[in-house]
Amino acid sequence: MLLAGNALGATRKALTHNPTTLVGTIIFLLIVVLAILAPLIAPYDPVAQRIVNRLQGPSWAHWLGTDYYGRDILSRLLHGARYSLMIGIASITLAVIIGSLIGLVAGYFGGRIDIVIMQIMDVVLAFPALILGIILVAVLGASVTNIIIAIAFTAVPAFARIARAPVMVLREREFVQAGRALGFSDLRIMFRHILPNIVPEIIVMASLWMATAVRTEASLAFIGLGIAPPTPTWGGMVREGFENILDSYSVALFPSLAVLVLVLALNLIGDGLRDAIDPKLAKNA
Repeated sequence: MLLAGNALGATRKALTHNPTTLVGTIIFLLIVVLAILAPLIAPYDPVAQRIVNRLQGPSWAHWLGTDYYGRDILSRLLHGARYSLMIGIASITLAVIIGSLIGLVAGYFGGRIDIVIMQIMDVVLAFPALILGIILVAVLGASVTNIIIAIAFTAVPAFARIARAPVMVLREREFVQAGRALGFSDLRIMFRHILPNIVPEIIVMASLWMATAVRTEASLAFIGLGIAPPTPTWGGMVREGFENILDSYSVALFPSLAVLVLVLALNLIGDGLRDAIDPKLAKNA
């Protein structure tokens, strides 16, 4: 448990003292707050069409302009953030739970169990995440639940591998051997003594893969496999803007920047946490 305490302490320090992580965290929390308050601060109904105002540039009435149907881009961005965050957080949370359990079991028991599980994970990893997501959403159907399941499925092997490696090392440590000598069950050793020590690595991977999840959701929406219109999503807005980019640049520009800023924030958080948790990087810092 001492190892877990040191790693979690480094994580807390990274969130408060590392400039890179701090900037990323502030940007991410700002986007979260804006998404939560979207119904209160959005100046217009995000799905209300006003054809007479279509494809207008930024103005005092519409700070970011309007789309092809005259809908306010700022209002749609604020509401679209809710779906990007919800899908990203939900899919990665699901992937973390399933992948970590798989990696924990494979790393702890080893042998044939480890070989079979990792071979299955290698098969899934053989497919690019976006291609696999497209296949799953096309088969399951384009709904919020199915998109979350598809993105989570593509991320499970990564979390299984990131959990398995440290578990294989920790299972040979003295505190695990002492637990076995005292008659502790395998479940108790895995979940009370090993799992807390691999949480920091999983947190780092989760922040980085959430950025991938946001990009994947936007990509699926861009090719028409996202949430059905007129529900505002950032990927769907980029697609609509691309179709009208010669008439108004703002329709595609602002949702693209929104995706860029969110992904950048998550990557900054992940990089800072990695630097804080990795003992080699922390020693050189």
